[in-house]
Amino acid sequence: MITRRTLLATGLALPLLPSVGFAGTEPDWTASLLRAARAQIGVTTGYDPAYVTLDYPGGDIPRKTGVCTDVIIRAYRDAFEVDLQALIHADMKANFASYPNSWGLTRADRNIDHRRVPNLERYFTRNGLKREAPGRREDWQAGDLVTMRLGGRLPHIAIFSGHHPVTDRALYIHNIGGGTREEEIRTDYDSPMRFRFPPPDA
Repeated sequence: MITRRTLLATGLALPLLPSVGFAGTEPDWTASLLRAARAQIGVTTGYDPAYVTLDYPGGDIPRKTGVCTDVIIRAYRDAFEVDLQALIHADMKANFASYPNSWGLTRADRNIDHRRVPNLERYFTRNGLKREAPGRREDWQAGDLVTMRLGGRLPHIAIFSGHHPVTDRALYIHNIGGGTREEEIRTDYDSPMRFRFPPPDA
């Protein structure tokens, strides 16, 4: 099992030390995604995992709060008008048995399915968007979506945004409990997965 601690101990911290030489070489859509994600910093200042009945499509809870998945959902809507709520709901309705059955549901739920990390992982994988993790350091690009299990248990997702100009440590845009921030992930985690989700016209 790949863990953050193992990567650090072996000096193979590939998700945490992206290649400096690749900074600024990402496609234009990546910059749009990062701008949309960073625009949430200082706006989304809370964390609330409560179940909420949402509009459909385009449903959202108040932007002052949310969970880690909401950072991703909002960034793709704002940058590209790509609605993961609608995409995942449609795929789950047609292929419900292909998705994790961790919540005792018997059918797709458009209010919550897209806000669950395991469902995002399955949707991205089903659509051929999974990349090797950790993979080679030079393969990592800003805009990669990274999932993990915090403390070996709690699913989490973040957007890899590049390296710190001084420390060279990897930075992620995410909401781990205190609102949307761009920072290193210091919490121990395992089972990292990496995805690359370009918009349809990229």
